[in-house]
Amino acid sequence: QVSVLYFARSAELAGLRCEALSVPREITSLQLWEEIVKVHPRLAVIRDQVVFAVRQEYVLLGDQLLVLQPGDEVAIIPPISGG
Repeated sequence: QVSVLYFARSAELAGLRCEALSVPREITSLQLWEEIVKVHPRLAVIRDQVVFAVRQEYVLLGDQLLVLQPGDEVAIIPPISGG
């Protein structure tokens, strides 16, 4: 299980700020996103703008393999607007 943290628009779309999800230990960042979208389909609209932070390191959606440990934090960070 990992802790998924939702910020800004992702929190609005998911309807919560954090939750624990069971995901495979080895998973690509894109597969992890797809697992989260299965639980919260409304998040699909921000797919092209979202960035993950896994253990407080930024990860782009794609083929990068993540090796997750129980209790790891995965933050969903949507684009921040402003200047």
